[in-house]
Amino acid sequence: MKAVICGAGIAGLALAHRLDALDWDVVVLEKAPEPRTQGYMIDFFGPGYDAAEAMGLLPRMRELSYRIQEAAFLDEAGRQRATLGYGQFAKVVDGRIFSIMRPDLERALREQLSGRVELRFGTGPATLHDGTDGVRLTLTDGTALDADLVVGADGIHSTVRRLAFGPEEDFLRPLGFHTAAFVFTDHDIHARTQGRFSLTDTVGRQIGLYGLRDGRVAVFAVHRTHEPALPEDARAALCSEYGSLGWIVPQALAHCPPHEEVYYDHVAQTQVPRWSRGRIALLGDACYAVSLLAGQGASLGIAGAYVLGRELALHSSVEDGLEAYEKVWRPVTAEKQQVARSGARWFLPSSPLQLRARHVMMKLARLPVIDRRVAAALVGKTTGVLPGLTTTGRP
Repeated sequence: MKAVICGAGIAGLALAHRLDALDWDVVVLEKAPEPRTQGYMIDFFGPGYDAAEAMGLLPRMRELSYRIQEAAFLDEAGRQRATLGYGQFAKVVDGRIFSIMRPDLERALREQLSGRVELRFGTGPATLHDGTDGVRLTLTDGTALDADLVVGADGIHSTVRRLAFGPEEDFLRPLGFHTAAFVFTDHDIHARTQGRFSLTDTVGRQIGLYGLRDGRVAVFAVHRTHEPALPEDARAALCSEYGSLGWIVPQALAHCPPHEEVYYDHVAQTQVPRWSRGRIALLGDACYAVSLLAGQGASLGIAGAYVLGRELALHSSVEDGLEAYEKVWRPVTAEKQQVARSGARWFLPSSPLQLRARHVMMKLARLPVIDRRVAAALVGKTTGVLPGLTTTGRP
C-alpha cells in the first residue's frame, strides 16, 4: 500500500512514521522549499505524548525541549504583576509534559524518519483524482503520483482540503485574534528572559518572550482583531500593533525580521463536516484545528496520526479505516475545540476589568486545592482512545 502525505509538519511527519512502521510505502510532500524555522514555544503533553512514546520518538523530542518553571506577567515598567507556575500542571499529568519550539518538534520527527520514507520539498498537489483503484495526483512541479491513500496534513490553509472538499471559507472559523512569532539574537534581552516565559500584562494584545539555549530569544505575539485579511507586511503590522507597549517590547520589535521570515496567521479553528472522501483524508489542523487557545494542537496532531494508522491497520479497506478514524477521533477534537471557544475571553483580557479578574484568578490558583483544579481544567480530559500502546508501531 502506498500513501502520499501532503504536509511535512507535525501531523504529517507523525503519520509518515506510523504508516512506515505498518509497512506502507510513504511519500511526504511539502510545498515549502525547506524546513520552516518560524514558530513559537508550545507545551507538549496529553495523547500526543503517549503516541510519541509508543512510536519511539519521545527521547529526541525531550532532548530538544525546555523545562519552563513559570510564566510571569510584567507591566509597562517590567514589574511582575502575576505568575503562573508550571509545577502543578506537571503533577496533573504525572510529569509527562515539556515545552518545545514548534520547529524543534518538527526537526525531531524529521530526523527520525527511516530511509524508506521519501520526503520531497518544494512541491505539492495541483490536482487530485480519486478513482476506483486509487488516487492520481498531479504536482506543482509537473510530476504525477499514484497512491492508495492521500492525506492532507497541510494545516489550516490546506490545499488538499480545497481541492477535494471545497473553498477554505467553508471550513475556517477565525476566533478573533491574529498571532505571530519570530526569533532573534540580543544578549541583553536573552539575559532578562531566560528561564521563564515573560509576557506583557496587557489588554487586547500581548507579547511573550523566552530565552532559548543557543542565545536566541523567541517571541510570541497575539492580539484581538476581527480583520479577516492577513497583512501584506507582517513586520510592519507587528511594529504598528505592539510598538507602543513598554518594557523591552520596542527593543525586541527592532529585531523583527522581514515579512517572509515571520510566522503570522489567524487564530482559527477548522470544522469540516466529513474528514474523508473516498481515499482522500484530512488530518490535524486541516480538519480539526483547535487553535492555540486550546494549547494541544501538536499533541492532537500526533495522536490523530497514531489513531489513523491504527484504524487503517485494523480494517480491510482504506475507506473503512478512514471512517473508523473519524468516528473515534472526532469527539475528542470537538471537545477540545469547545473548551477553546469557551475560554477565549480569558485567553487575552479585552478590558482592564478582565485583566484585574485574571490577576485574582491567578492568586486564587496558588491555593493547594484550587491550584490542582485549575491545572486539571487547563490540561483537559483524557482521551481514553489510545489504550495498549506499544513501541512496535503495531496497533
